[in-house]
Amino acid sequence: MPAIVVLGAQWGDEGKGKATDLLATSQPIDYVVRTSGGHNAGHTIVVNGEKYATHLLPSGILTPGATSVIANGVVVSPEALFRELDGLIERGVEVAQLVVSSNAHVIASYHVAVDKVSERFLGKNQIGTTGRGIGPAYGDKVNRVGIRVADLFDEKILRQKVEAALEVRNQVLAKVYNRRAIDVDSVVEELLTYTDRLRPMVADTSLLLNKALDDGKTVLFEGAQATMLDVDHGTYPFVTSSSPIAGGVCTGAGIGPTRIDRVIGVIKAYSTRVGSGPFPTELFDQDGIDLQRIGGEIGVSTGRTRRCGWYDAVVARYAARVNGLTEFYLTKLDVLDTWERIPVCVAYDVDGVRHDEMPMTQTEYHHATPVYEYFDGWGTDISGCRSFEELPKNAQVYVKALEEMSGAPFWAVGVGPGREQTVVVNER
Repeated sequence: MPAIVVLGAQWGDEGKGKATDLLATSQPIDYVVRTSGGHNAGHTIVVNGEKYATHLLPSGILTPGATSVIANGVVVSPEALFRELDGLIERGVEVAQLVVSSNAHVIASYHVAVDKVSERFLGKNQIGTTGRGIGPAYGDKVNRVGIRVADLFDEKILRQKVEAALEVRNQVLAKVYNRRAIDVDSVVEELLTYTDRLRPMVADTSLLLNKALDDGKTVLFEGAQATMLDVDHGTYPFVTSSSPIAGGVCTGAGIGPTRIDRVIGVIKAYSTRVGSGPFPTELFDQDGIDLQRIGGEIGVSTGRTRRCGWYDAVVARYAARVNGLTEFYLTKLDVLDTWERIPVCVAYDVDGVRHDEMPMTQTEYHHATPVYEYFDGWGTDISGCRSFEELPKNAQVYVKALEEMSGAPFWAVGVGPGREQTVVVNER
């Protein structure tokens, strides 16, 4: 009954796609599952020197023989789904083994319209959303006026739900944002154009996954976004609208917590963040520019430049705790090859008080400044290393120090973008 969870331990963009791909090629994986988020997520995978980017689809779509699942906790834009599928088909990728939950909620055109106009309306207080309708779709879900995938196959029910959702939305658009009301018929007609292609993919994915686990199949649950963007446990309100932590996997897939065997937190050897919100180790100097340039820190889904900072062990310990991590996968160690001295944030100073754990309040976290320890760099290219012993001594010291202060063992370390550019630290 091997159920493995791979999730982000920082603010996203840690390299979860590579971790998923690595697991799927090192052992037989029968199912790869997305359990939260929408096409605001982005995974980059390099296979045989060729780069692929997935957004709504699980990165496991590239794993031969594995069934990819978009589970009930995901919000699905049919337009984005088919655009992404068609892009992979054009590149010769086999995408037939894709299953979509009948209970997943649908992103309609009005969700996108509301997302964009409301974010602009916030001005300097913007959250930093992708403008793709994710938040409004989750809002409708919680307010019980959402559209589920199964509703697309019953035009009468679909129309009733669109009317109910737009009854309030149109009032807000017209009277608050001074925008044109959205026509119910046009929304319904657009959504119905997707039904014929979507229907063969739709299933009760909770039943499917539980039966697979009962049969001893290996199921890999692939996270979107990351711990510090969790709506409950992240840097609220600068978070996503779903729960990308390990507990969210259970509700987002319809499996019980006792079914999970491994929870792997993917974490960079430094830190990045896209969008607004507090970021204690953020750099505004040449080091920040160099991390962005060498690390190629551009958002996969948005194209936005990522804010860069040093490794934050407080965040790592927090992620280990709230997710119950069994291990970490450290990525992009090679980005640090040229630094003579590498700072690591080991605690925060908040108005003169040291915090070794995450401050309790939003105000305290906004006021947090990093307390650094410094490590000697290694000054050489490590991208060709394939064992921990091959790493330079200072790189070994850096990895082991991070492991000791981060709250969970390190399973492996990434030393380049390719799946083969991985150094195993602790065998599993």
